[in-house]
Amino acid sequence: MNETKPAAPAATFCPPQNRIYVLVAAILASSMGFIDGSVLSIATPAIRADLGASLADAQWISNAYMLFLASLLLIGGAAGDRFGLRNVFAIGIVLFVVASLVCAVAPNPAFLIGARAVQGLGAALMVPGSLAIIAKAYPREERGKAIGLWSAFSSLTTILGPVVGGFVLTTMGDWSWRLVFAINLPLGGIALALLLLKVPADQPEAGRRLDLVGGGLITIALLMIALGLTGTEADAPTLGHVLIYCGIGLVALATFLWWEGHTKAPMLPLYHFRNVAFSGAQGLTFALYFALSAVTFFLPMTLIGGWGVTAAEVSIAFLPFGIALTVLSPYAGRLADKIGPGPMITVGAVIVAVSFALLGLLSPMQSVWFGVLPLTILMGIGMSAVVSPLSTAVMTSVEDRDTGLASGVNNAVARVAGLLAVSLMGGVAAYVFDQAFGGFAELPVFFGMKPDSLLPADAEAARLTANNAAFSAIAYCNAALALLSAVIAWFTQENKFRKKAAR
Repeated sequence: MNETKPAAPAATFCPPQNRIYVLVAAILASSMGFIDGSVLSIATPAIRADLGASLADAQWISNAYMLFLASLLLIGGAAGDRFGLRNVFAIGIVLFVVASLVCAVAPNPAFLIGARAVQGLGAALMVPGSLAIIAKAYPREERGKAIGLWSAFSSLTTILGPVVGGFVLTTMGDWSWRLVFAINLPLGGIALALLLLKVPADQPEAGRRLDLVGGGLITIALLMIALGLTGTEADAPTLGHVLIYCGIGLVALATFLWWEGHTKAPMLPLYHFRNVAFSGAQGLTFALYFALSAVTFFLPMTLIGGWGVTAAEVSIAFLPFGIALTVLSPYAGRLADKIGPGPMITVGAVIVAVSFALLGLLSPMQSVWFGVLPLTILMGIGMSAVVSPLSTAVMTSVEDRDTGLASGVNNAVARVAGLLAVSLMGGVAAYVFDQAFGGFAELPVFFGMKPDSLLPADAEAARLTANNAAFSAIAYCNAALALLSAVIAWFTQENKFRKKAAR
């Protein structure tokens, strides 16, 4: 009797003995991005103190990176298919590492902002490649385990990065923010060596075209809008400034949408937005990640620069957020399979909204351990109910062949939300702070920044009150946005409770 032979594993571009190098390189490259993202908000007060950076400078140190990452993320993913994942991934790592070196030695804010822009360009090529190259190197039957390992190490980096960074900043002083960028050199160097020496080049897709016009238009649009909302040190965002720059940005955005609807190879196929579930997922992502980005960017600035809390204490206060997200997300994903992602995202977003509102309400207490810590735990619980169900909602809103594109669009929407959040909420914080501190306007005191010298008792009390008022305004605005995302989720995403009620 003939025996049936087991099916041979699916062929990949990478031989089995070399796949581990792909995985390690992807983990190291992703770690660079996660460390920069999770530690930078804690390091921002030190950067401001060490370089004498203004609030607008601090916003642009974040925005320069987010601008190019958000606008070119989809092109970066397509470039991997067009020119080969390994090659594009390696180029992204080189750009990211070289820019990190320049960041580490930056003598002034303008130099650092320019280097951060190049870092964002490198990240736009590197971020889409980290998971894609794993998927292409491993056969389907081994892919889940490999991605699970990547996810576990990524979570560990996200959790431990701020803790280590906070203690380094506290023990070594303000200058040590430079080490946040310098750590990328060995990580990126090892990842690059593994890719070039141990991983063969994969076969590019013939005929794949890049939407460079679309990428240029959306970059100009986001840059102009960010300039309008943020301004610069020399050009504060007056009403006229906002109208001119944002007007140019909106024209560029309209031109981008027109182009995407007419070009043969769009980076953003607009027909997907006719699907209520897909467009709803992007809408709630924008609202929720706008809110999350604003609060997590300005809260450490409030604590360290406003209250005088150490970076180490802030990193510990934020630690439960990452732990809750890592531990609870898998359970939320399984529950979403039973009841639909809509209810899970709705409940999670409401919990996040409550945590933001309470952060604003309790900020006058100035208590890290009895105010901020419990609410970051609550925030982590809320976001853990959102992240996995939202991924499910995005993936199931399109056909299987378009899941990669849908994931890329959602990632880009979240980055755009972060860019605009830092731009807009910085203006809100500065306005509220100036209004509350108006009686001492002649003093060189700014939101989220320690004064260079001791202030008179009445001025110091006014400074603390103004700092808390500015952060509370941010917290309340973004609590409302989180609630809006909950409403969008309830009415646009799969919801088995709503289906039962309709029967």
